[in-house]
Amino acid sequence: MRIAIATLGCKINQYDSAVIQTRLGDVEHDFIPFGEKADLYIINTCTVTDRADWEARQLIRRAKKFSPKARVLVTGCYAQVKPQALAEVPGVDYVVGLNRLEDLIRFVNHSEDGLPGERVRVGDVKKEHGVPVWGASRLPGHTRAFLKIQEGCNYACTFCIIPTARGRSRSVPSEQVIHQLRALAAKGVKEVVLTGIHLGSYGHDLRPRTDLTRLLERILESRLTARLRLSSLDPREVPDQLIELLAQADGLCPHLHICAQAGEDRILKLMRRNYDTAFYRDLVVRLRETLPDAALGTDIIVGFPGETEAEFERALAFFESLPLTYFHVFPYSVRSGTEAARLPEQVPQDIKKERARRMRELGARKKREFYRHYVGRRVAVLVEQAIDRESGAFKGHSRNYLPVLVRGGEGQVNREVEVLIEGMKGEWLQGSVVSG
Repeated sequence: MRIAIATLGCKINQYDSAVIQTRLGDVEHDFIPFGEKADLYIINTCTVTDRADWEARQLIRRAKKFSPKARVLVTGCYAQVKPQALAEVPGVDYVVGLNRLEDLIRFVNHSEDGLPGERVRVGDVKKEHGVPVWGASRLPGHTRAFLKIQEGCNYACTFCIIPTARGRSRSVPSEQVIHQLRALAAKGVKEVVLTGIHLGSYGHDLRPRTDLTRLLERILESRLTARLRLSSLDPREVPDQLIELLAQADGLCPHLHICAQAGEDRILKLMRRNYDTAFYRDLVVRLRETLPDAALGTDIIVGFPGETEAEFERALAFFESLPLTYFHVFPYSVRSGTEAARLPEQVPQDIKKERARRMRELGARKKREFYRHYVGRRVAVLVEQAIDRESGAFKGHSRNYLPVLVRGGEGQVNREVEVLIEGMKGEWLQGSVVSG
């Protein structure tokens, strides 16, 4: 069967799609780009905003346009939150909720235990207590592997629908995490990214209770991976013990993405975040003092309901004053069913767009300034793939997540090499492999 997979949303969705492809690949299906004519289209959806739902419906229509007789299977967060509404969208054959991989496989393969006429398989995430362990997986086109160790979220941010889609926080037991890392090591994987919806809450639901720092210590002691990286964390979930471990452990990449969401205390309260700007500033400053070479990133929402021009200007000044490396900036987008969608004083679209532009320009400037510090220095780069083999051009990332164009990387893919940084090219640093 010719299968095309489209993925919307976060790294967790990308991970889930990679697992789906791996499992379906066990029965020798052929995977093709989404824009080609397929027998089956799988659309892994996001539902973080109303626009994300719209984008999913657009993909359904596109799939039927590419191949009118093809089947369409929709999964992901949108499928979990609004399964019946999705099932009624013209062109949808199957709807499968989150963490129901076996149901998805059964729909795809039409196995004998599939019920005639059955189209929707969605469970109640509120009753979920564990995390199905699907294994670690490389995303298509990536050398590094991603391992989901946590699912769900216990927070109640007013702009977010994710707790409804994914349920409460649940963790993969550390023994299973180690088992998956051992399997990756056997495949020669050099870098693993630990991911989760609310990664910093890892272990709080397990008995005996544990936490992310203790899991990292156990992984580092096992020496199963040369480079271990963390996905995003909330500010309240970066304890001193984790900062100390980052400073001491060679195998733990000096790269943290700590979601601020806003740079103004009143807006943080409206969002129902559990910290203020003073706390966030103190955390980032301590991280920079302890980890001078660390890449420190953040998420920022601009144009939240009620945000005044003066508050935006203060937020812009706040983020400019912080030693951050890069920003992910999002204009606030309405998500029906959340408290923020019902707040008064929704900011006009053109104003949100302009605020996002200004915040992104600040983030781009900070990134360039951080990168310039590495010109003339040597960094360890994991070579990921060739760009132009004839010219010997490859690309990869340093331990602190600097993107590097590498000359002289022949035969070095999936190997960590020492690179002398010689300059910058657009959003990338560039350099040559140091011989000897």
